[in-house]
Amino acid sequence: MANAMTTNFYAPPSAIRSSRVVLPADEAQHLRSVLRAEQGDEIVVVDGTGGWYRVQIDHLGREQVVGSIQERREDVGEPDVHVTVALGILTKRSRFETFVEKAVELGVRRIVPLRTRHTERDTIRADRLQKVMIAALKQCRRSWLPELADPQSLPSLLDETTANCRLVCHGEAGGAPLWSALGDCPGSVLALVGPEGGFAPGEVETAIDAGCTTVTLGRRRLRAETAGIATTTAVMLHAQAARSGAIGQTDGS
Repeated sequence: MANAMTTNFYAPPSAIRSSRVVLPADEAQHLRSVLRAEQGDEIVVVDGTGGWYRVQIDHLGREQVVGSIQERREDVGEPDVHVTVALGILTKRSRFETFVEKAVELGVRRIVPLRTRHTERDTIRADRLQKVMIAALKQCRRSWLPELADPQSLPSLLDETTANCRLVCHGEAGGAPLWSALGDCPGSVLALVGPEGGFAPGEVETAIDAGCTTVTLGRRRLRAETAGIATTTAVMLHAQAARSGAIGQTDGS
């Protein structure tokens, strides 16, 4: 009897040919050697651009796995809000990878590595991060692979990015609590998080001049990657609450 795999697989749009799917070599090897799939089994394939496919395996060769599409959907596992998170490039690559992995799981659509006054690196390993993102995409059962932007400066990002809500995380007094700053759930959010040491005062001023609201994440000092994850989580939970109508309700309403 054919089995239905619970693991999602990734195939870029170029691998989707009409009603057929040809899995990339690494995905095909995992399916054959690790999961011991058989002809006739069903798998779920996502293409990273919103496409979700239920696929029946027709050919399970040593070099190639080919399947026929049984069902198509769009935007499976995606939130209603479009979130861009920009995080200052961190000194330890593993910590930046942790942030990227969790940002994908939480539903971010664009990730921007920021060059700031306090960053000690100005480059990223895009190939490594892409692998981290694809693994997270499959694990959390999304259908969109977020865009990983090239490293850029804060002014450049602010000039090119449009968002209904712009936030800059800053630990100094005077910032609004993140949850209250979100207000009515907007369709798009840009969240800026600094590296180790945070943003320099002049960078915060630049962000404010570009329409950003300064927000705080509480009384505790968080690591940069934790701040990025916490900010993303709050935005996604807020969007979910707004969609369900929970925001603004009072007892007896």
